[in-house]
Amino acid sequence: MTETIIELKRADLTLGSAAASVHVLKQIDLQVNKGEAVGIVGPSGSGKSTLLMVLAGLEQLDAGEIHIAGEPLHSFSEDALADFRGRNIGIVFQSFHLIANMTALENVAVPLELANVANAFEIARQELAAVGLGERLNHYPGQLSGGEQQRVAIARALAPSPLVLIADEPTGNLDAETGRQIADLLFAKQAERGMTMLLVTHDSSLAGRCSRQIHVRSGEIVGDSSSALPAEAVGA
Repeated sequence: MTETIIELKRADLTLGSAAASVHVLKQIDLQVNKGEAVGIVGPSGSGKSTLLMVLAGLEQLDAGEIHIAGEPLHSFSEDALADFRGRNIGIVFQSFHLIANMTALENVAVPLELANVANAFEIARQELAAVGLGERLNHYPGQLSGGEQQRVAIARALAPSPLVLIADEPTGNLDAETGRQIADLLFAKQAERGMTMLLVTHDSSLAGRCSRQIHVRSGEIVGDSSSALPAEAVGA
């Protein structure tokens, strides 16, 4: 029996104000089951990254509902939302977002320390070893390649054992071969841990590796398929 882990109901969001306002998400309904790998695709400016930020708890809706693991995030305070996100949602960004003056080990330990996990550094060591960086624990981001930095970011996202992994263009800043390795790592960890993964990408081959693809255009979901989308549907 499938279990719904994410549910959006009539999700609506406008960014900016007055003449500069943009209606980014328009009455979106979406259900995602536990353990699914979902690719979110669409043209630039379609609202797909904003949708991901809503699902990550980094943008709050103007109207509508969002439930993750049965919890009503739309009614949470900022503090409660941050606490829920820290415990349940791992996030991987295109630009890595590592702290420059912290080692790889310290970067991965940060979310655990914020959550008052007693053995934060031991977990961080294990996660870095799991992504192939067991020998790079004490290196700073500036001493690591782009692929290595993204591996640190993945280890950091996985360290709290999240229910949901969010990835926004995780291979966008990498060359093709390094991007393929990072994609392999993400899908391997998603399958290994049974996590739900939501992935925004412009890469049609990467989207095609997901068990399901959601196509967003002009702030609306216009396609929802379990088969690979054609390249022209993914957008530039």
